[in-house]
Amino acid sequence: MSTPAPPISRYPVPELTDLPEDLRTRILDVQQKAGFVPNVFLALAHRPAEWRAFMAYHDALLLKDTGSLSKGEREMIIVATSAANQCLYCVVAHGAILRIYEKRPLVADQIAVNHRKADITPRQRAMLDFAMKVCTASHTVDDSDFAALHTHGFSDEDIWDIGAITAFFGLSNRMANLTGMRPNDEFFLMGRVPKAKS
Repeated sequence: MSTPAPPISRYPVPELTDLPEDLRTRILDVQQKAGFVPNVFLALAHRPAEWRAFMAYHDALLLKDTGSLSKGEREMIIVATSAANQCLYCVVAHGAILRIYEKRPLVADQIAVNHRKADITPRQRAMLDFAMKVCTASHTVDDSDFAALHTHGFSDEDIWDIGAITAFFGLSNRMANLTGMRPNDEFFLMGRVPKAKS
């Protein structure tokens, strides 16, 4: 007899049918694309107004087309800083997305454990050094940090993006830890093994 899966949150998780139409539509769209519903969508739907605000800022940071950060680099920031905040959900979920964007099965684990030893470029290492400073010691950020990033080709707007992604996921990490949010099992294997050719 198998053990039942633990709950995805300490708080009540609403049924899809009970959610406001806009939340339900977005969640069903994600399910259609991914093949499953990431638990974060359901756990945070406990408070629909906050869910909407959270997703609006998420989309503004991660879905925009401006700036020099690639989608993979944005995910690197999330994985490194989420590991620093000991957020299992975000390390696992965004580690999966990072592996898929970068098409590199080892990179997410390397960055989560120690980005300084990861197989990334010097530019990406500088980006993550700064993100970790924002994550763990933002009060020490000064002009020398900007100057160091400028030497790697980052603009001031890029630096804002690095800091904003770090700060936003600081909120996300803390909410995931507060609620005991459990990563979907599907995330653990995504991007690790090449898909079988049909």
